[in-house]
Amino acid sequence: RLPVGARLPASRVLAAELRVTRGVVTEAYRRLAESGQIAGRGRLGTVVVAAPAGPRDRAPRETAPPSATATAAAIAPATQREPGSASAIFETAGREDVVDSLRTLPCRIDLSPGVPDLAAFPRAAWLRAERAVLAEATPADFGYGDPQGAPALRRAVVGWLARNRGIRADPDEVIVVAGVAQALSLLGRLLREEGVDRIAVEDPGSLGGREQLAYGGHTIVPVPVDEGGLDVDALRAGGARAVVLTPAHQFPTGAVLDGRRRGSLLTWAAEGGLVIEDDYDAEHRYDRPPVPALRSLMPEGVCYTGSVSKLLAPALRIGWLLVPPDRHDAAVSAKRYADLGNGTLTQLVLARLMDSGELERHLRHVRLRHRKRRDMMLRAIETRLVHGAAAGLHLTVTFDDRDGRDDQYGDLSDVRLATDALALGVKTHPLSWHRITPGPPGLVLGYAAGPAHEIDEGIALIGAALRGRRSATLL
Repeated sequence: RLPVGARLPASRVLAAELRVTRGVVTEAYRRLAESGQIAGRGRLGTVVVAAPAGPRDRAPRETAPPSATATAAAIAPATQREPGSASAIFETAGREDVVDSLRTLPCRIDLSPGVPDLAAFPRAAWLRAERAVLAEATPADFGYGDPQGAPALRRAVVGWLARNRGIRADPDEVIVVAGVAQALSLLGRLLREEGVDRIAVEDPGSLGGREQLAYGGHTIVPVPVDEGGLDVDALRAGGARAVVLTPAHQFPTGAVLDGRRRGSLLTWAAEGGLVIEDDYDAEHRYDRPPVPALRSLMPEGVCYTGSVSKLLAPALRIGWLLVPPDRHDAAVSAKRYADLGNGTLTQLVLARLMDSGELERHLRHVRLRHRKRRDMMLRAIETRLVHGAAAGLHLTVTFDDRDGRDDQYGDLSDVRLATDALALGVKTHPLSWHRITPGPPGLVLGYAAGPAHEIDEGIALIGAALRGRRSATLL
């Protein structure tokens, strides 16, 4: 019943009120903390940091997997919901706000992709850096800042990219933006002014990025992706003069653009094409070293963008954009007229975290947490095809004929499967949301955001929904 941010009574006080021993209260608090619902805040005491699921959201725990018949009965109402309900969101995936609408829906287990471990946000380090910045800030720091970004952050970003992505740049080349979404918006505006109205994108690829470009009036040209990344030959055949891609860790398949195609893509760029490199989660690597950024190989033909959304938190709305020299002034002007620049104080705090090494320490910490959760999800998925397991914050599961059982899943709808899973309390993305052309059904499963112990249960519930969907299809 307590809202997020509410303080809990001291254990001694609550024990006295409930007339129980203090050990009972401390044990309850410990369990709530382990499940991620409360956290100690020093002098502030113990506060609620995540709302527990209500009775209507909570699916009963079972000691054994439910039968297909029982599961089908349990999820049958999911196809009979009113407009505006959870199922209505999945069924109207053409809406531009579909991801935002799903994000705000309550659920018991959230396996949505694209969200880091927000509980691991380095609050103490951020607070120390913020206090130091405020102590040193001059009156000018509270005025309108440089639309291109605070010089201190631009210098820090240059060091960060050199250490982590192999990119050599000058602080004057960096443009601070409000995340990758704004970077795409600004680049789309520049391309429209240059007469470029067709932009190629990966298929499957990010639904959000595609919608951002479409909102700017661009025609989207899908280019297929396979285990080697973007099909550059298909890109040439499509005739688009610009392409947006995620070469280091393709979303959602997890493919890495292989060496031959990287060379072919850079040749295409040298012939007049423009590559927009979305390096959305490049820092999260587990089983292999990261591949160098395309920008490090050809600065004059690649626009590069990244952010701290997957590293710290999307709420900060801070990212960076590097463009070829001939487009730099136009990009800075576009940023100026978009919003006069990002908040200066937040930029200065982030710069301090980067310069002090705190951000690298945080990255090492969350890598361990994310890898543990990824391994837990891999163990939970026993018979499905999994892609992109070496990096990032998500896995993609496809249901096709590679396991020799296409008769079982040939008519499977991943949208209906995701709807059924949500009816059981688990939130995820249908793979078809991120496709333009038809392909095998699948799910995109995020593992970083929620507590580790929920992953196994979430996969079990998705499996129950799959068995129920298959049973209903056979009937």
